[in-house]
Amino acid sequence: MFDRPVIARCQLHKIRNVQDRLPEKLRSVVASRMRRAYHADSALAAEAELGALAAELDRTHPGAAASLREGMTETLTVLRLGIPPTLARTLRSTNAIESMISICRTHASNVKRWRDGTMALRWCAAGMVEAGKQFRRVNGHLHLRSLRDTLERVIEPVGATRHDQIVDAA
Repeated sequence: MFDRPVIARCQLHKIRNVQDRLPEKLRSVVASRMRRAYHADSALAAEAELGALAAELDRTHPGAAASLREGMTETLTVLRLGIPPTLARTLRSTNAIESMISICRTHASNVKRWRDGTMALRWCAAGMVEAGKQFRRVNGHLHLRSLRDTLERVIEPVGATRHDQIVDAA
């Protein structure tokens, strides 16, 4: 459990959501600018590029601009954490997680009468076991340890004791 979780939103879905609010002729241009921003050298540079794009869209397509601004910082989490490119390619999208959830949902769809919460947990676990048969190795899996170390530096576990605070003695 983490006191302050790190939230990352899917960049692919964000691009798609913004495109849906644009006319056909602008969709590819805006999508390529967003992709370029998401591949910037830093989260600060990416935020500046996306902010400039949103400001341009404000005049002609305010719905697309609002969609772009909504959750912008969460779409830049992968960049902010400094995740290596091979692992970042996997973490930019939530498709892997959504696939597992879909398999769990399909697996449990035959249940007609849920008795209690433990039954739901058992069926969810059984669905995850079923989904696990389709799992493949994560691209950039060798960088997962450095990601864990980064997350431990960035977040604070619930109930963690910090020893770097100044204490006044009486």
